[in-house]
Amino acid sequence: MSTFSTSQVAKRLGIGIKTLSRYIAEKKVPAPQIIDVGGRKVHVWTEPEIARLRELLPKIANGRKTRYSKLREKQKAQAKSPVPRKTKKK
Repeated sequence: MSTFSTSQVAKRLGIGIKTLSRYIAEKKVPAPQIIDVGGRKVHVWTEPEIARLRELLPKIANGRKTRYSKLREKQKAQAKSPVPRKTKKK
């Protein structure tokens, strides 16, 4: 059974290695087995884990908001109250 490093998996999935590492640290994706290679700890991925990760990726919200989406949320949050009208004085 072949195994892959985190950088190889990120390249296969078309995402950055930092993005995948951040998802693992934030526990958005399950962490694979960790082995010790030459004094460094390395995540080792198998084919079934990569397939499961491929299914999970579209469901992960990355949390980025553009300024326009923030403005839209702000406009939705404002309560719509009637505007007071001026009355004519006689």
